Amino acid sequence: MNRRTPRTEPVDDNFLREVAAWSTEGHVPRSPAAEGDVRTGRELLELFDSQLGSRHLDLAARELGARGVGYYSIGSAGHESNAAVAAALRTTDPALLHYRSGGFYLRRAAEVSGVAPLWDVLLGVVAAASEPIAGGRHKVFGRGELSIVPQTSTIASHLPRAVGLAFSIERAAKLGLRTEWPRDSVVVCSFGDASANHSTTAGALNTAAHCAYQHIPLPLLLVCEDNGIGISVSTPDGWIRRSLSTRAELTWFEVDGSDPLECLAVAERAADWVRTHRRPALLHLRTVRLMGHAGSDVETGYRTPADITAEYRRDPLLGTAEALVNHGVLDARQVIDRYEAKRAEVAETAERALDQRKLASSAEVRASIAGDSPERIAERVRLVTAASTGRATVSGTDPSESGTPLTLAQSINRALAEELAHNEGSLVFGQDVARKGGVYGVTRGLHREFGGARVFDTLLDEQSILGIALGAGLAGLLPIPEIQYLAYLHNAADQIRGEAATTGFFSNGRYRNPMVVRVPGYAYQRGFGGHFHNDNSVAAMLDIPGVVVASPARPDDAAAMLRSCLAAAEVDGRVCVFLEPIALYHTRDLHEPGDGGWTASYPVDESAHVPIGTAAEYVHGSELTLVTSGNGLAMSLRVARRLRQRGVGIRVLDLRWLAPLPRHQLVRAAEATGRVLVADETRASGGISQHVITALLDAGFTGAVRRVSSADSFVPLGEAAYHVLLDEESIERTALEML
Repeated sequence: MNRRTPRTEPVDDNFLREVAAWSTEGHVPRSPAAEGDVRTGRELLELFDSQLGSRHLDLAARELGARGVGYYSIGSAGHESNAAVAAALRTTDPALLHYRSGGFYLRRAAEVSGVAPLWDVLLGVVAAASEPIAGGRHKVFGRGELSIVPQTSTIASHLPRAVGLAFSIERAAKLGLRTEWPRDSVVVCSFGDASANHSTTAGALNTAAHCAYQHIPLPLLLVCEDNGIGISVSTPDGWIRRSLSTRAELTWFEVDGSDPLECLAVAERAADWVRTHRRPALLHLRTVRLMGHAGSDVETGYRTPADITAEYRRDPLLGTAEALVNHGVLDARQVIDRYEAKRAEVAETAERALDQRKLASSAEVRASIAGDSPERIAERVRLVTAASTGRATVSGTDPSESGTPLTLAQSINRALAEELAHNEGSLVFGQDVARKGGVYGVTRGLHREFGGARVFDTLLDEQSILGIALGAGLAGLLPIPEIQYLAYLHNAADQIRGEAATTGFFSNGRYRNPMVVRVPGYAYQRGFGGHFHNDNSVAAMLDIPGVVVASPARPDDAAAMLRSCLAAAEVDGRVCVFLEPIALYHTRDLHEPGDGGWTASYPVDESAHVPIGTAAEYVHGSELTLVTSGNGLAMSLRVARRLRQRGVGIRVLDLRWLAPLPRHQLVRAAEATGRVLVADETRASGGISQHVITALLDAGFTGAVRRVSSADSFVPLGEAAYHVLLDEESIERTALEML
């Protein structure tokens, strides 16, 4: 159906009125054409066609929204000059784009056969399941054939990932490994002027400059599209230039988006500079925002009519149209005809898009959140374990010497060495992990054995640490970043929630972010206190779809679970958070001094693998089930021993995995006794026990359920901590009350 979209936006009428007036106002084409105008004319026509498509997609999205059949109307009007940036780059240069990138998307797609960009975008607007990248889950600019990695409504959260991708393309080349992108690629990342004030932008720019200062190759072109306003809040005139142009080690380029030929020239210079020098640059692209922030935005509520109409003079479509006329490529009538032809094409495409099927079930929506291949994971673990047998570790011992008792820290160290030896693409990095070997010695010796290209220190910025991991995962590497303390993870949680966890979801599995984030955490450290070093808050990680949260307590479990996480990351692209109880790192005894009850042999053979989402039972009494994890396991085992001495049959279940919870084993252990006590070292509000009890109720468990947990408090310094933390006395007292 060829349906003309109603003109509902003044910017539409303004364009047509301005161009029509040129016929009588002296816009006379030069004749004959000057030398070089043939190439210029072709470039301008290609640019104009992409800009026209982007503009009419915006108008169509608003019209579809008004009809109640379109679901996304944040547009690119006024930003169409970013098509010039696409023209300056190669189609193989990875691009991470913000939501006003319609011109870029269409211009890049014009160079790749078989891609219909108008169709792509409109399928996203109407949330059609056949949309080629997100599959109807969101309207994004992304497609594998175009090397455009999809981003959602980003507020600069994608910048650390862009830095990480540029870093990782170069790091992979240094290691002799191939990535999806050519060796001389440039990573391009666009963001708005309002987002330039966000902490993720500050961190990403600082990390880029930090790398450049050390002569670490980083081929990154950052494009700040400055339209002078963020939704309704104005950006002060000159602020972007003042705040960003003097940034050390970032080469500055600047251009007015209303001048198409200058845009093409400056964008080309910027892209060539980054490609040649392998250093970061920042392109300040001065744009305007035409129409409101989105279809529901009433722009006149915060901008005067005079301010709005003044922006029309800087419409990039008018700039390109004027250049076409002045270079004798088109006359005014032909410009209008071309504009209306594109309107009709978009309108007809929109009507066809409405006939496309939508996502039809919860299972279909969630299908791309995370892969789950337990057999392939187990096989990968078997390969790694077999390869490590007979290889001396950093401590000079053979991992197959199963009789050597190890602490939790030693077991994790050995598993990391095993992975680094097996997989040339695995990287261990974070603050203090290299020469120092970590604050607690967990990574000791790895830098010496595997070198600084694979085990390296980062600057102290959790967003950037995770950004490197995000980029490394995209590049096909296997990142193992360390966040030094659990409390520090909260500084950067959105890099996991909004970026890592959503990549597969919004790309229908085309892109993934495999990573294992090691996080020393929890409380009970003696002599090293304060809430930043003793943090028991895990709530931020437990409600992120698809993220695996591992919480090992014993040394043998730690190695086997780490293997499982690494295998899941490589096989299924999973995002795994590996919570390590600091207080148990160097613990050796369980019941009495010298008993060695908290050391274990390095796991091999059948014990080498702990499938994700499986619990462990340590004793099998019939009167009460103690459900616990982390530091709570040692406390629960000691309580269980004392109660058994009093004739009470106690069953102890170590969850091991906080997400996904081992629900079937949990319910089975609960039903075996009819009584459940959850011993939870995390906080009462938002802690693990809430999830455990909910899982039991959902499963229809009708027995007695109680919990003991740490208080809703930050962890104070010194002995005061033990007034608010879970303790053995509370576990034992409550257990006796239940019996």
